[in-house]
Amino acid sequence: MSKGAAWRAACFVLALAALGGRPAFAADFTSEQVRGTLSHAKDAGRAADFAGKSLEGLDLSHLDFSGANLAAADLSRAKLVDSNFAGADLSGARLDLAWVIRANFAGARLSGASLQGLVVSMGLETSAAQAPIFAGADLSGARIIARLDWANMKGARLVAARMGADMKNQSMGLMRAELSSADLDGADLTGADLSRALLRFSKLRGARLTGADLARADLSGADLTGADLTGAEVTGADFGRAVLTGATGLAQMKGKPLNLSAP
Repeated sequence: MSKGAAWRAACFVLALAALGGRPAFAADFTSEQVRGTLSHAKDAGRAADFAGKSLEGLDLSHLDFSGANLAAADLSRAKLVDSNFAGADLSGARLDLAWVIRANFAGARLSGASLQGLVVSMGLETSAAQAPIFAGADLSGARIIARLDWANMKGARLVAARMGADMKNQSMGLMRAELSSADLDGADLTGADLSRALLRFSKLRGARLTGADLARADLSGADLTGADLTGAEVTGADFGRAVLTGATGLAQMKGKPLNLSAP
């Protein structure tokens, strides 16, 4: 089995478990009804309301959900390719196994949301051209197990976000957040779980990583210029070739990292 196929199979098992093992769709709307609701709301000058509703498995690609209320909505397995969720409320929503290729979540509220096994590319490889946008989004406390390489997460709020590997559920390989080459400049990752996460060549300039769990994370080649690492757990973290110019809190980090060379 190829690496990409293995990832998708593992993500499916993981997300299905998170969904309580439900194999069937149970959407409250059809795709056409969602389009109609969005259109009517726009004509009335108000935000569409799908709070607590199931949109599971629907093809909602190319739709404008900007400013919509999707709090606690179920968007698992939904196709959201090129859809716009800018400023939408997705707090507590489920997006497990959703297709988010080029989807725009800029400024959206995703606190406490579940984003596991996201489909982020049409093929096996990720790319900047297909990556979703989470710039300025609030993902505080969200559970994120996804390949977000190249994603624009500039200025995102990821306080206490759970992106680390769950070592109790790794029967199909190591499942963790992949953020290689992602733009996390100015992001707030205070207290975030990034244990064993992949952050190779990611941009973390001015990012706040105070109290974050970076144990065994791969930060090789990452740009941490001006980042705050006060109280971060860095046992076994790989800082090879990482840029740490102007980074603060290095003396207050916990544990022994790998390949750490001060600026």
